[in-house]
Amino acid sequence: MKILGIIPARYASSRLPAKLLLEVDGKSILQMVYERCLKAKSLSDVVIATDSTIVEEHVKSFGGQVVLTSDKHPSGTDRCAEALRLMGGTINYDFVINIQGDEPLMDPQNIDLLSSSFKITSEISSVCIKIKDTDTLLNPNVVKVVLNEQQEAMYFSRSPIPHLREVPTENWVEEADFYKHIGMYGFRADILERIVKLPLAKLEAQEKLEQLRWLTNGYKVRMVEVFSDGIGIDTEEDFQRLKQFLKKN
Repeated sequence: MKILGIIPARYASSRLPAKLLLEVDGKSILQMVYERCLKAKSLSDVVIATDSTIVEEHVKSFGGQVVLTSDKHPSGTDRCAEALRLMGGTINYDFVINIQGDEPLMDPQNIDLLSSSFKITSEISSVCIKIKDTDTLLNPNVVKVVLNEQQEAMYFSRSPIPHLREVPTENWVEEADFYKHIGMYGFRADILERIVKLPLAKLEAQEKLEQLRWLTNGYKVRMVEVFSDGIGIDTEEDFQRLKQFLKKN
């Protein structure tokens, strides 16, 4: 089984411009992510897919593999689909893993856990982690997922789901299992080529969650529970927090 790890790396960022090129101790956020991906045992190849020649040159400067993609892609999934084609498509790879480029503390073991779920019948896989505090549960920036008995996603939402009737909200995490969705996706290579052709779904537009397009079109998303969560770099505060963490460790 050949698995291609793809790191979509868009240059523009509304909240923190060129965030993937920000450096700590001489290494950019993007280089940190790339090097962590190389530690995963399950990946056959790792490539960065970018729309920017600036990012392309930066990746080449630290010896990374990179492909230049269109700047018209509406999502990282679309960028991954083009990168897969540029890397030889389904002839060369059985599965693709879409890895977030702004999580420099991502655990490589999460990639291997996700990869271990791949079977020839798999369509889409992703990862989740248990929510342990009320603030995280109620945060609309944290995507929640509900699972069925086969560990497949039933629904994704920015709202806290499921709703516990007659239980005070502050007690919910003690009374039931809630899961945070982590935005790492595994696709069977031919499925990735199909889903990027699907039209925008109503639920996707309402929740602003791309994965709802796949569910509403009947695709199964197998969820894998992991036990460590990285730090996403979206703001200057996140970046400062990363620097403080690395200084202490």
